Amino acid sequence: MAFKGEDHLDFLSFPVQRMHLIQVDSVQRWMEDLKLMTDCECMCILQSKPISIEKDEQNELILSSQYSTCDNLQLLLKRAWIISTELTRIAQKLEKNRWQRVHSMTVRVNCHVHSMINEYSTSTRSSSEEMHQLEKLLIDKCSEFTAFTERCLQTEDEEILKSMKSCVNETLTTVAQYFGQLIELVLTQEAQNLLRQIELSGSLYVTESAISSLFSLAQEGAHLCRIIAKEGGVVVLFKICRQDCFRCLYPQTLRTLASICCVEEGMHQLEKVDGILCLADILTDTSHSEATHAEAAAVIAQITSPHLTFTQHLSSFLENMEEIVTALVKLCQEASSGEVFLLASAALANITFFDTMACEILLQLNAMKILLAACSDKHIVDTPYSRDQVVTILANMSVLDQCASEIIQGNGVQLLMEMLFEKSSSGNPAEAAACERVQQKSAVTLARLSRDPEVAEAAVKLSCIPRLIKLCRSPTERNNSDSVLVACLAALRRLAVMSSDGLEDSDFQQLVKPRLVDSFLLCTNMEESFV
Repeated sequence: MAFKGEDHLDFLSFPVQRMHLIQVDSVQRWMEDLKLMTDCECMCILQSKPISIEKDEQNELILSSQYSTCDNLQLLLKRAWIISTELTRIAQKLEKNRWQRVHSMTVRVNCHVHSMINEYSTSTRSSSEEMHQLEKLLIDKCSEFTAFTERCLQTEDEEILKSMKSCVNETLTTVAQYFGQLIELVLTQEAQNLLRQIELSGSLYVTESAISSLFSLAQEGAHLCRIIAKEGGVVVLFKICRQDCFRCLYPQTLRTLASICCVEEGMHQLEKVDGILCLADILTDTSHSEATHAEAAAVIAQITSPHLTFTQHLSSFLENMEEIVTALVKLCQEASSGEVFLLASAALANITFFDTMACEILLQLNAMKILLAACSDKHIVDTPYSRDQVVTILANMSVLDQCASEIIQGNGVQLLMEMLFEKSSSGNPAEAAACERVQQKSAVTLARLSRDPEVAEAAVKLSCIPRLIKLCRSPTERNNSDSVLVACLAALRRLAVMSSDGLEDSDFQQLVKPRLVDSFLLCTNMEESFV
């Protein structure tokens, strides 16, 4: 983890940041960290000496009975997160020359490092020579660091302290470097052990447990996914997906693959093992469960994400695209839950960005009719996230001239009108952002489709023009989104060409007649308050 504001520590790339840990309730977070912090404080007071052998043995028994292998890994990651946070704070206090705080925090880091190494050594069966060497280097450097900061407390001479500060900084950097290398090595070893269990075990229970632990590891962030991919995780998991004896583990395995394939290394491995072909086979095999099909759709959604910049090498995807798209449309049509529909429609939405030929395939499969029908079922399309996927597909398909008649027949203009009213009910930022995307894309779709007079007429009859005007003039209606504003202005101008019904003269003069950029500036200036 790079230290914020500390350039000399940027090389520490291991992301032990646990973003989901930071986002939880503060009291819950305190409760989770309490044991780690109190253990550390006790060690500081006792200078790492146990009160008695009996007490120490009892503690070991409690730890061993309380934590499984997966829990031990989580404990390690939590301890690593605390150490990383402490090192960041030391760097900040050092900049302010707060030597007393620097020393006390250094002692705390020293104790945490000892605890982390002891805990991991207790839980793991074997450690490499390289790991033992790194552990010794880190412990020695932490001891040196503590002694160094203690000496700094014993002098008040500013010049001496100034000269010592650079040495303290250098020692801190070295501690951070050794710490990062050790954590990297530990996690690599954990990934190797889990992958070895998956590959060599013939036991369904052992394999399931190892895949579950691997999934938990992958949830810790992109850096962990890179480690797993480099150690051959994608290859091992696709081997599971090609063995009928592990069919019941396919959903769990595919879910883990979706997590790992968020990084470039995972994508390269997927291409090397013909992963696309395997996914196509799973999606088109009607003997698989809906859960398996849904998780395969999730992997497709991940690897075709328009946010990724490394999808160009997926040449095999184009070869299998028609059967994949066909299977996904069928999954959308037969989805028994909102979650299944969301995964299948997300995959389709991403594919329409990935290759324009997908839109033509969707048109041939009557996908427009299927998606519009699904939107009328509130149990299936039940969130703004699902509507976001549907309107994305409609927006990308609307570039085809044949789509206009499909929209009219499926009452699609009415749906687009309803989507212009999309609002977050919870106030959740992610949901609010999804609502903005729904509004924006529905306006874009209307603008594109309104080149057809029949669609434009239907939109005018449904009072789309007044709604578009309100979205332009009222920032709160569009959640202050500029992208929604631009899309609404474009749709309004297209419809105004076809009909002026519902358009006041002032609206025409301000929102339609000027250049788009001038109307945009006029609407955004409505948000300003001149007090």
